[in-house]
Amino acid sequence: MDHAQLGVAGLHRYPGDGLFLAATRVEIPVSDSFDGDRSALGSRLAASIVLRWFGAPGEDPLLVLQRASGERPEAAEALAAFLDTNSLEPLYRYLRDSGLDDADARSRAAAIDAFVLGVSTRRRVLRSELGDPAALEAWLSATIQRLADG
Repeated sequence: MDHAQLGVAGLHRYPGDGLFLAATRVEIPVSDSFDGDRSALGSRLAASIVLRWFGAPGEDPLLVLQRASGERPEAAEALAAFLDTNSLEPLYRYLRDSGLDDADARSRAAAIDAFVLGVSTRRRVLRSELGDPAALEAWLSATIQRLADG
């Protein structure tokens, strides 16, 4: 499995203590979902997302970075660059290689990326309740597939 990785500092703010820096390793195995036809992309991506959100022990380093990005401009820049390189661009290339023209592949990849980031922010940053994993996976799958299909 080829996992995209980023070594970056997770930033936490503690009153009176300044910044506490903790090194983290962030992985997004998005390309693992590209093996197969575009017609099932939504189900493959949704399964990978739900596994990450529910299956990993401890706190997800990507979630730590997402939370820190609201407070620290350098964390936001690092997170945006990481997501562009390791999620948005591979998804764009997959969609383009599946037969979409360049502009269509870019816009659909951007829509999927924005949707997943929005769901993550809404459910993981603003609230701690993700809901039922099976229901979340079904909803993510259907919505991602609609975005991929245009």
